[in-house]
Amino acid sequence: MITAFLVSFGVIFVAELGDKSQLMAMTFALRYRWWVVVLGITIATTAVHAVSVGLGHFLGLSIPGDLMSIVGGLAMLVFGFWTLRGDSLDDDESVKAERVSKSILLAVVGSFFLAELGDKTMLATITLATDHNWAGVWIGSTIGMVAADGLAIAVGALLGRRLPEKAIAYGAAVLFFVFAVWLTAEGLVTANNFVVTIFTITAIAIIVSGGTWYVRSHREHARLEAERAERGRIADEQAPAERSLTTAAD
Repeated sequence: MITAFLVSFGVIFVAELGDKSQLMAMTFALRYRWWVVVLGITIATTAVHAVSVGLGHFLGLSIPGDLMSIVGGLAMLVFGFWTLRGDSLDDDESVKAERVSKSILLAVVGSFFLAELGDKTMLATITLATDHNWAGVWIGSTIGMVAADGLAIAVGALLGRRLPEKAIAYGAAVLFFVFAVWLTAEGLVTANNFVVTIFTITAIAIIVSGGTWYVRSHREHARLEAERAERGRIADEQAPAERSLTTAAD
């Protein structure tokens, strides 16, 4: 159980670095008491990870351990590229974080619960629970996420509420790639099967090529969106001056 706790704490802590949940935590903490935000995160995380651990434990009983180790390694590789992509809050999430007025605790719980459904921290918890003690994974993953979000709130306050998001994303991605190599190698050694090895190498090649393309296309899209937003801002600033010149000419 201790091993499951430590591994889960480390993996989920890393998975949460630069995640949208951290951005939501910081946004909530800008307007509301930090302990209310942390309590809400704890409640939501406990619930989401309970579901994740249940799913992972069921899968672990159904699939051989060596294959689950390989699948876990491939999942960590995917999470690494997911982290490199970067994360941001969409309009709905930003509104939820900035305009909550009633039942703050319930709003934080609801926002984080919905944000974590299908997120990489939930998927990582499911992966961990397939091959580790369920209680250790549940406790470790919950504390890991709360610690990461709490750290974001504290560091954000100290650094003027701005985090070095790119540096955090790169560091977290590297750690995910290390976890991927570790788990995949462990599974391949245990399986000692030529077919499994070929399948794993093929899957790695597909994930790396697809992940590289995905990260590049996402960044290109983000760059184009930023340029479009900048042009819109400049146009909005110039519009009053142009109207004034037109009025003066008339």
